[in-house]
Amino acid sequence: MELKAAGTAGTLESSDVMVTLEPTTDGKIDLSLESSVINQYGRQIKATVLESLERLGVKSAKVIVNDHGALDCTIKARVECAFYRGCQCDMDGKFDWGGVIR
Repeated sequence: MELKAAGTAGTLESSDVMVTLEPTTDGKIDLSLESSVINQYGRQIKATVLESLERLGVKSAKVIVNDHGALDCTIKARVECAFYRGCQCDMDGKFDWGGVIR
């Protein structure tokens, strides 16, 4: 599967994260991160996002992350959901949620 359009998941509420994935053709991941806890956890948030994208097979995308203190499991879930939304694929509701990201 590959990104065909922008996909967004999450909210701007406390303890959540909003992730937007946009397709690009430049062959790299362009990650933009805003976080209320960037000084404490910025490196871990970036690592979690990049690891999730790698497991999903994403090699080229513009990634916008607006974090408000989300746990790693929430970040992984939001990245995965934004990816599936951006793929615009119809699998009759049979997504393997959490099957790729561990």
